[in-house]
Amino acid sequence: MINIGKINTLTVSKQDSSGIYLSDDSGKQVLLVDKKPKKYELEDSLEVFVFADNDGHLAATTQLPFAQVGEIAYLKVVSVNYYGAFLDWGLTKNLLVPYSEQHHELDVDDSYFFKLFLDEKGRVAATTKIAQFIADEIEESEFIVGQKVDLLIAEQTNLGIKAIVNNTYWGLLYENEVFQTLRKGQRIAGYIKTIRDDLRLDLVLHEVGYGKVTTLTDTILQSLRDNGGTLAVSDKSNPETIYALFGVSKKVFKQAIGALYKQKQIEIEKTTIRLI
Repeated sequence: MINIGKINTLTVSKQDSSGIYLSDDSGKQVLLVDKKPKKYELEDSLEVFVFADNDGHLAATTQLPFAQVGEIAYLKVVSVNYYGAFLDWGLTKNLLVPYSEQHHELDVDDSYFFKLFLDEKGRVAATTKIAQFIADEIEESEFIVGQKVDLLIAEQTNLGIKAIVNNTYWGLLYENEVFQTLRKGQRIAGYIKTIRDDLRLDLVLHEVGYGKVTTLTDTILQSLRDNGGTLAVSDKSNPETIYALFGVSKKVFKQAIGALYKQKQIEIEKTTIRLI
């Protein structure tokens, strides 16, 4: 099945003077519209984005967009005319936001959050009306603590940084648990830290639970071996230093070196740790 507005894996099924045709398992074909296509052999598998052109005909390109239908993305407005606003979404042809899908005026060179959808003619379009697609409260049993999720960084609040989880829910990264610079519109992997009683999500950027500690202990030991048995970091180091070295919070790092200390594999000193 060919999914419009999505990335598809299709097979080269025909090449002639009119171009290169790709097909799915059912034999449905679509024309590859790359201006300078590479040389392909019959039966080669290609990852392509499929869309409907202005005439409603399906087309495919190996040029992949920043977002697909059903996803929310932070995209830049590149022009505005009587049809609506047009966005840079990574393809040669810009993406239309019809005026009917704008709940506020869009300025050229500014970026906003949009959701991509298929219009009544099957063409990919975008809307600024994303609030109706993002819920504050999750469905029960939809997530579990520690589950890896996709995050889209949204905005700073008094408590921390709001993020859109899996294009569907709001979640929160607490300020004191973020040890890296995040920018609005950035896509990043995260994890479910807590599912609150009100069914709202608290998030973290590192794995949750003892499994992360176990993985981290191996990383710490290898780093010690690579650095002559000593590292200039300890349980007294600041969180930023720890995150820069190992990409985890100070709490997780302390759990890991505590486990290694109990196993008599390291000594913990004021400013360093070292192999025994």
